Amino acid sequence: MSKQISSGTSHKLPSDLLKALSSDKSATALWEDLTPLTRNEWICWVTFVKKDETRKEHVKRTISELKEGMRRPCCWLGCIHRKDKKISPSVQAVLKKLSR
Repeated sequence: MSKQISSGTSHKLPSDLLKALSSDKSATALWEDLTPLTRNEWICWVTFVKKDETRKEHVKRTISELKEGMRRPCCWLGCIHRKDKKISPSVQAVLKKLSR
């Protein structure tokens, strides 16, 4: 039986990202070296998109960007689903602007 791959704080590891991580030992090791909050950011970044093709691209980019040394998704405002802290005023302003 293989070792379980860790999830984030607010998000569970989705099956498509789990499959991608499971197929790449170096990406899995890098993933496990991240904090739960950081893993949560990556999971949210993958699952937040609406189009299936965009999600597939985010899964691929997660693996490649981890291997390039990135610790968090580039240009990501952060997970808005966390219940343990309030959304910062700067993120609230951006979300309000995007909703227009």
